[in-house]
Amino acid sequence: MKIRITLKRSFIGRSEKVRKVVSALGLRKINHSVEHNDTPSVRGMIHKISTMVKVEEIKGKAVKKTRTAPEKVDIPEKQI
Repeated sequence: MKIRITLKRSFIGRSEKVRKVVSALGLRKINHSVEHNDTPSVRGMIHKISTMVKVEEIKGKAVKKTRTAPEKVDIPEKQI
C-alpha cells in the first residue's frame, strides 16, 4: 500500500532533527506532496512530524524502487 504525505505547516523555527526528517521524506514547500510505500520507517518519520503533515492512503499496488548499478567504464592503465 502507498501513502501520500502533504506538508501543511512550515518547518521554519523547528529543530534541525525535524528539518532533516522533512527533507528525508522529500518534502520541500507547503502543500508539496510525495508518495511513499507504507513501511515502519516511513511511519516513524511521519509520527515525528505529525502536526505538520497530512497523510492519505492510496489504494493500489505498492511499487518497489530498485537501484541500478552505474555502468563501469574501462579506464586504460598508464603505461610506463
